[in-house]
Amino acid sequence: MASGQNGTSVPRMENPSTLAKPGGHYSHVAIANGLVFVSGQLPINAQGEKLADASFEVQAEQVLANVQAALEGAGSSIAQLAQMRVYIVDVEHWASFNQIYARWAGEARPARAVVPVPRLHYGFKIEVEATAML
Repeated sequence: MASGQNGTSVPRMENPSTLAKPGGHYSHVAIANGLVFVSGQLPINAQGEKLADASFEVQAEQVLANVQAALEGAGSSIAQLAQMRVYIVDVEHWASFNQIYARWAGEARPARAVVPVPRLHYGFKIEVEATAML
């Protein structure tokens, strides 16, 4: 962590070059006290292409690839995940996501929530945020 005003610690913000530039006033990653906080990742590839018209499976794979890129860019990894929060627009996608996720996560079994939501930005079908250790 970096030092802020009056010697207080502030989180270190990162935007790995393997991810598209953030689309708003946020960083892809915040690192504080040995933890890595990954902002909600949407199905946007490194070139900034929004995959809103892609199938749920393609979107899920892209989002998880983005989470992995964010973790690795911060010096962490899938094995160091503590928690994942997954937002999907239709609970019917849960089984499909669980298969893709299990293959992606391998032996890692972080705490996880899968939350159905009515809609996501740009018409995306999935968003994932994560917390990991350094």
